[in-house]
Amino acid sequence: MPNNVLFLSIRPRYANKILEGIKTVELRRVHPKRIGKGDIVLIYAPSPVKSLVGAFEVDRVVEKPVEELWHIANGKNGITRNEFDAYFKGVTIGVGIFFNKVWRLPKPIQLQELREIIRDFHPPQGFRYATSGDLELPRISEILKGLVNP
Repeated sequence: MPNNVLFLSIRPRYANKILEGIKTVELRRVHPKRIGKGDIVLIYAPSPVKSLVGAFEVDRVVEKPVEELWHIANGKNGITRNEFDAYFKGVTIGVGIFFNKVWRLPKPIQLQELREIIRDFHPPQGFRYATSGDLELPRISEILKGLVNP
């Protein structure tokens, strides 16, 4: 099992690029500090999808000045330079979460079902660490076991 599991909200357009293998780094303005190599990120696609759609295993996390991050992530991030600059406007340091293993859930878990599985589940604005209670829930545990031990 991974040390940490993170729910990450990723716009449907970019979530699809991850699931299709086009995008291999997720860019963030804020560094989720408790995430590193071998940890699992559960991809939540917000509106209009509103579902848990897949996951990826973290390979490495880099925190760099945005210009340096562009050079490291260019061609792997699924966005144009203009989109990159607009996203990082006003910050000097950016974060890249690189991954190499990606899983698409055979059947996405819709928000309504997530709320039935995880009491008081609220989609993360950016990210949310899974609690030990979340990980013990049968449906989430089943997903994670399937990812780690396919």
